[in-house]
Amino acid sequence: MGIQGLTSFIDHCGTFLTDYRFRNSKVVIDGSNIFHFLYFNSSVDQQHGGDFEDQVCKFFKALRDCGIEPYVIIDGGSDPTDKKFETLRKRAESKIDTANKLSKGLQGGRLIPTLARQVFKEVLSSLGVPFAQAIFEADQEIASLAQKWNCPVLSNDNDFYIFDIQAGFLPLSHFQWQNPSVQNYIPCKLYTTTSFCSQVNINRQLLPVFAAIAGNDYVNLNDMGFSIRWTDNSQMEPNRKPRVVFFNKLLKWLASFQEKQEALDNVHVLIGHGENNMDAALQALSRGIETYQIQPGCLERFFNDGEAPDPGLLPDHLRVLPDWTLLPLTNGTLPPYMIYILQRRPVIQGIQVEDHSLPSGNNTSRPIRQVFYGLLLGEGREVEEYDREGKNLTSCKVKAILPSAAQHLQLNMLNQTPYFKRLEVFLETLGVSQSTLNGVPPHLGLPVAVTYYWLRHAHPRPDLPLLQALLLGLVFGELCRQRKSQREEEPMLERMRGLIQRPAMSPDLGVAHVFSQWNRCMRDGLDLNQLLCLPLPEPQCAWLYKGTLVHQLVDQLRGGVTPDSLLMEDPSSVQLYRAMLDAMRPYSTSRKLRPLDNLTAPLQILSLEDEEFDDDDDDDDGVGWTEVPMSHHKRKERFNKALLSYRYRHR
Repeated sequence: MGIQGLTSFIDHCGTFLTDYRFRNSKVVIDGSNIFHFLYFNSSVDQQHGGDFEDQVCKFFKALRDCGIEPYVIIDGGSDPTDKKFETLRKRAESKIDTANKLSKGLQGGRLIPTLARQVFKEVLSSLGVPFAQAIFEADQEIASLAQKWNCPVLSNDNDFYIFDIQAGFLPLSHFQWQNPSVQNYIPCKLYTTTSFCSQVNINRQLLPVFAAIAGNDYVNLNDMGFSIRWTDNSQMEPNRKPRVVFFNKLLKWLASFQEKQEALDNVHVLIGHGENNMDAALQALSRGIETYQIQPGCLERFFNDGEAPDPGLLPDHLRVLPDWTLLPLTNGTLPPYMIYILQRRPVIQGIQVEDHSLPSGNNTSRPIRQVFYGLLLGEGREVEEYDREGKNLTSCKVKAILPSAAQHLQLNMLNQTPYFKRLEVFLETLGVSQSTLNGVPPHLGLPVAVTYYWLRHAHPRPDLPLLQALLLGLVFGELCRQRKSQREEEPMLERMRGLIQRPAMSPDLGVAHVFSQWNRCMRDGLDLNQLLCLPLPEPQCAWLYKGTLVHQLVDQLRGGVTPDSLLMEDPSSVQLYRAMLDAMRPYSTSRKLRPLDNLTAPLQILSLEDEEFDDDDDDDDGVGWTEVPMSHHKRKERFNKALLSYRYRHR
């Protein structure tokens, strides 16, 4: 992110940052940066999709206690020229490697769970923290708002060492929010371009030139085949890191110029050797410099009055957005990647901990995304998706489709489409009937519909303990949501929290892979529901899925523990669990046996035989599996019978 090595260079010098007592001020926070920072600094269990919402709450409470007013801007769209795409592609490749290491129980990598961004936005809303989702690259909006309000920026993105922000920049790595003073201030470090440039003896106008030549997310001369040769060949700062030496030499070279154009006119002295195209280098440098010129933003109006950006002030590349989408995009209730789709640009799918010998978990929810694409582009268009194939990042064309209920819908009028029609499109996409959700609390209708879809499409097919664990996790989250204000912990909640606090297990790849598919189905289901203007109530994702808990629950259930015992026979918990389990019954009773291999097919036959014997039992778990205590010998005997039956049927 930003300029490689610049953060270390700033820290290494020691005089560019000054001690600062931060309190009683506004601050503009880089939202995408802060939620990564809080997640990776909260000791969460990344292998199982750890939970970090408590850390978010503590952080913003610390700000409020010191009289600090936070305004959070989350990254949304991107530059229309795709100058940053190569950077994003390399990051995705790195994440595949990280996910593979985490799946093997190795530490050291960093990976954000699928639903973390949504959880972060929900926690901000619940805390009353003002936030906005930038329609394009957030850095410009952050710098513009901070300049307008004369307040600092809080981030770990070292691009903010380059933006000429009058009130300065507070690096997160020096922001001691967990150790506030008794005088109600947060000890931190403050950086200003004025102080930096006076110490290195360059004009502030030249900082963007410094960043562009050094290389950032948008331009890298080295990748273009240009190497820098210094006219001053004297030995400089022995025993220092090469990047530190490079920055010092570059700053010394820039000190001889007063204006950025003068520096650009002389850049050929540094790179003008060989047969490379100097014009291409100058164009790339000019684009890199432009990214740091603070432009008028469009979010002050949103924060002050709650109004969408003025459509007439949007850049040309955003004119593809219907007017009705601008406010929900800005307030975070529409997925920002729809902008990429409308601009016909490639989309990089999220990378998660899963079994890399199997197809990507994103494949499971692809039919949902195809409808999402269809509503945006019309049927038959194609979207280029980048995703994991094995341990490599590859791309493929995904065709946009429309279900029968959506054939006559138009994006420009989607917000005015009758509710029942939007609901019909959503349910048809997921293959769920309205009656399936009748017994489920309305705010859990979407996760139950997604779980029903997941049962039908996941591969390998989920077994009963996996389904039970997910539903028990939903029950736990719902009870936490309902009773979060109660001081006394109920026995069932106390037991579940005990499972969460157990030492992390080594990841079970089979379990991780199936739950990765569920998370992706939930993410794409949420996106489709938002595009359809919420025909189903939007659930609170912070309460839906606790990765550490559901992995522990699978282990418990496979060890013979029953759902009722885990629920401690709490009446409301048992009722909710069985209502959601009953919603899965239409799938279990109508499914057809589809042999997968010589081991899984007999197990499916066995489960279907159980279903036939138990179909009239109102007290069973409802999905065609039974929980009848059985000896090892009896289980082996029944499995062998199922295996013989399978072989006979497929001779």
